[in-house]
Amino acid sequence: MENTFITPEGHSGFLAKKLFGEMGKIQWGAIAYIEKNGGGPQNNHTHSDNHIFIVIDGEVKIIMGDKEVNIGKEQSVFVDGMIPHSIWNNGDKTAVVIKISTER
Repeated sequence: MENTFITPEGHSGFLAKKLFGEMGKIQWGAIAYIEKNGGGPQNNHTHSDNHIFIVIDGEVKIIMGDKEVNIGKEQSVFVDGMIPHSIWNNGDKTAVVIKISTER
């Protein structure tokens, strides 16, 4: 997936970047403010829906099974809900994250 901002044809003063393609039906979305050293859940969890995390500000660490992914401002990650996971603030300031849950 393209990871750079582009100006689409016919636009001006407009930068966009595709964050994700089709990944299932969107169930709900939320915005979270995660304080320094905050996050959760304490024990990784699983569930039937998947997540797309989009970092608006700050930096977070996503734990997925035995893998850790660090993402920062203007980055996103897809999390399969059946893989044990959690999200943690990995930076020095409050992280702002949009979470979109989709059907599997």
